[in-house]
Amino acid sequence: MATASPPLLRRLALLLNSRIRANHLLAASYSSSSHQTAAAAAATTETPTPAEPEAVSMTDSCVRRLKELHANEPSAEGNMLRLSVEAGGCSGFQYTFVLDNKKNADDRVFEKNGVKLVVDNVSYDFVKGSTVDYVEELIRSAFVVSTNPSAVGGCSCKSSFMVK
Repeated sequence: MATASPPLLRRLALLLNSRIRANHLLAASYSSSSHQTAAAAAATTETPTPAEPEAVSMTDSCVRRLKELHANEPSAEGNMLRLSVEAGGCSGFQYTFVLDNKKNADDRVFEKNGVKLVVDNVSYDFVKGSTVDYVEELIRSAFVVSTNPSAVGGCSCKSSFMVK
Protein backbone atom coordinates (compact mmCIF):
# COMPACT_ATOMS: atom_id res chain seq x y z
CA MET A 1 0.00 0.00 0.00
CA ALA A 2 2.88 2.37 0.77
CA THR A 3 4.28 1.91 -2.77
CA ALA A 4 0.93 2.81 -4.39
CA SER A 5 0.54 6.04 -2.42
CA PRO A 6 3.24 8.24 -4.06
CA PRO A 7 1.99 7.65 -7.64
CA LEU A 8 -1.56 8.38 -6.50
CA LEU A 9 -0.44 11.56 -4.77
CA ARG A 10 1.57 12.56 -7.82
CA ARG A 11 -1.45 12.04 -10.11
CA LEU A 12 -3.67 14.03 -7.77
CA ALA A 13 -1.10 16.84 -7.62
CA LEU A 14 -0.88 16.92 -11.43
CA LEU A 15 -4.67 16.95 -11.73
CA LEU A 16 -4.99 19.76 -9.19
CA ASN A 17 -2.22 21.73 -10.91
CA SER A 18 -3.91 21.37 -14.33
CA ARG A 19 -7.27 22.49 -12.90
CA ILE A 20 -5.66 25.55 -11.31
CA ARG A 21 -3.94 26.41 -14.62
CA ALA A 22 -7.20 25.91 -16.54
CA ASN A 23 -9.15 28.14 -14.19
CA HIS A 24 -6.38 30.75 -14.32
CA LEU A 25 -6.49 30.74 -18.14
CA LEU A 26 -10.26 31.05 -18.12
CA ALA A 27 -10.16 33.92 -15.62
CA ALA A 28 -7.41 35.69 -17.58
CA SER A 29 -9.36 35.28 -20.79
CA TYR A 30 -12.50 36.67 -19.19
CA SER A 31 -10.59 39.56 -17.64
CA SER A 32 -8.99 40.59 -20.92
CA SER A 33 -12.27 40.37 -22.84
CA SER A 34 -14.20 42.42 -20.26
CA HIS A 35 -11.88 45.42 -20.70
CA GLN A 36 -12.75 45.95 -24.36
CA THR A 37 -14.16 49.27 -25.45
CA ALA A 38 -17.72 49.41 -26.75
CA ALA A 39 -16.46 49.88 -30.30
CA ALA A 40 -14.16 46.89 -30.07
CA ALA A 41 -16.93 44.78 -28.55
CA ALA A 42 -19.26 45.75 -31.39
CA ALA A 43 -16.60 44.84 -33.93
CA THR A 44 -16.09 41.37 -32.42
CA THR A 45 -19.78 40.49 -32.56
CA GLU A 46 -19.86 40.53 -36.35
CA THR A 47 -20.51 37.20 -38.00
CA PRO A 48 -17.31 35.90 -39.60
CA THR A 49 -17.56 34.62 -43.15
CA PRO A 50 -17.46 30.82 -43.53
CA ALA A 51 -14.11 31.11 -45.35
CA GLU A 52 -12.58 32.71 -42.25
CA PRO A 53 -10.29 30.11 -40.62
CA GLU A 54 -11.35 31.10 -37.10
CA ALA A 55 -15.08 30.70 -37.78
CA VAL A 56 -16.92 27.98 -35.89
CA SER A 57 -18.59 25.74 -38.44
CA MET A 58 -21.46 23.25 -38.30
CA THR A 59 -21.65 19.93 -40.09
CA ASP A 60 -24.64 18.97 -42.23
CA SER A 61 -25.70 16.56 -39.48
CA CYS A 62 -25.76 19.41 -36.94
CA VAL A 63 -27.80 21.64 -39.27
CA ARG A 64 -30.22 18.79 -40.04
CA ARG A 65 -30.81 18.07 -36.32
CA LEU A 66 -31.42 21.74 -35.50
CA LYS A 67 -33.97 21.92 -38.34
CA GLU A 68 -35.65 18.78 -36.98
CA LEU A 69 -35.87 20.35 -33.53
CA HIS A 70 -37.41 23.49 -35.00
CA ALA A 71 -39.93 21.44 -37.01
CA ASN A 72 -40.90 19.06 -34.18
CA GLU A 73 -41.30 21.65 -31.44
CA PRO A 74 -43.04 24.92 -32.34
CA SER A 75 -41.65 26.51 -29.17
CA ALA A 76 -38.11 25.83 -30.45
CA GLU A 77 -38.70 27.68 -33.73
CA GLY A 78 -36.00 30.31 -34.17
CA ASN A 79 -33.88 29.02 -31.29
CA MET A 80 -30.14 29.12 -31.79
CA LEU A 81 -27.68 26.50 -30.61
CA ARG A 82 -25.48 28.10 -27.94
CA LEU A 83 -22.01 26.66 -27.42
CA SER A 84 -20.23 27.60 -24.19
CA VAL A 85 -16.96 26.53 -22.59
CA GLU A 86 -16.75 26.12 -18.82
CA ALA A 87 -14.01 25.05 -16.45
CA GLY A 88 -14.55 21.44 -15.43
CA GLY A 89 -14.91 18.03 -16.97
CA CYS A 90 -12.30 15.33 -16.80
CA SER A 91 -9.79 17.24 -18.97
CA GLY A 92 -9.99 20.81 -17.60
CA PHE A 93 -12.66 22.44 -19.78
CA GLN A 94 -16.03 21.21 -20.95
CA TYR A 95 -18.40 22.11 -23.75
CA THR A 96 -22.04 22.88 -23.01
CA PHE A 97 -24.82 23.14 -25.56
CA VAL A 98 -28.23 24.70 -25.03
CA LEU A 99 -31.01 26.00 -27.27
CA ASP A 100 -31.36 29.74 -26.76
CA ASN A 101 -33.73 32.31 -28.20
CA LYS A 102 -31.76 35.45 -27.37
CA LYS A 103 -28.47 36.93 -28.54
CA ASN A 104 -26.27 38.75 -26.02
CA ALA A 105 -24.14 41.78 -26.85
CA ASP A 106 -20.89 39.76 -26.68
CA ASP A 107 -22.10 36.85 -28.83
CA ARG A 108 -20.71 35.77 -32.16
CA VAL A 109 -23.28 34.24 -34.49
CA PHE A 110 -22.41 31.63 -37.11
CA GLU A 111 -25.08 30.65 -39.61
CA LYS A 112 -25.47 27.79 -42.07
CA ASN A 113 -28.57 26.98 -44.14
CA GLY A 114 -30.81 29.11 -41.95
CA VAL A 115 -29.78 27.76 -38.53
CA LYS A 116 -27.59 29.69 -36.12
CA LEU A 117 -24.84 28.77 -33.70
CA VAL A 118 -24.06 31.32 -30.98
CA VAL A 119 -20.77 31.51 -29.05
CA ASP A 120 -20.04 34.08 -26.35
CA ASN A 121 -16.80 36.05 -26.60
CA VAL A 122 -15.01 34.24 -23.76
CA SER A 123 -15.89 30.78 -25.08
CA TYR A 124 -14.95 31.80 -28.62
CA ASP A 125 -11.28 32.07 -27.61
CA PHE A 126 -11.38 28.33 -26.82
CA VAL A 127 -13.27 27.16 -29.93
CA LYS A 128 -11.89 29.28 -32.81
CA GLY A 129 -11.85 27.20 -35.98
CA SER A 130 -13.84 24.35 -34.41
CA THR A 131 -16.51 22.20 -36.00
CA VAL A 132 -19.78 21.36 -34.24
CA ASP A 133 -21.40 18.04 -35.16
CA TYR A 134 -24.44 16.03 -34.11
CA VAL A 135 -23.71 12.37 -33.44
CA GLU A 136 -26.02 9.45 -32.83
CA GLU A 137 -24.47 6.53 -31.01
CA LEU A 138 -25.83 3.53 -29.16
CA ILE A 139 -25.23 5.17 -25.80
CA ARG A 140 -26.29 8.74 -26.63
CA SER A 141 -27.20 11.32 -29.23
CA ALA A 142 -25.69 14.77 -28.76
CA PHE A 143 -24.14 17.87 -30.21
CA VAL A 144 -20.34 17.62 -29.95
CA VAL A 145 -17.31 19.63 -30.95
CA SER A 146 -15.77 17.18 -33.41
CA THR A 147 -12.61 19.18 -34.13
CA ASN A 148 -11.02 21.95 -32.07
CA PRO A 149 -7.64 23.37 -33.09
CA SER A 150 -7.23 24.88 -29.59
CA ALA A 151 -7.47 21.49 -27.86
CA VAL A 152 -4.46 19.27 -27.20
CA GLY A 153 -6.34 16.40 -25.65
CA GLY A 154 -9.62 15.41 -24.15
CA CYS A 155 -11.82 12.62 -23.04
CA SER A 156 -13.27 9.97 -25.33
CA CYS A 157 -16.82 11.34 -25.00
CA LYS A 158 -15.66 14.65 -26.60
CA SER A 159 -17.37 16.74 -23.93
CA SER A 160 -14.17 17.98 -22.28
CA PHE A 161 -10.73 19.06 -23.47
CA MET A 162 -7.37 20.55 -22.53
CA VAL A 163 -6.13 23.85 -24.02
CA LYS A 164 -2.82 24.26 -25.89
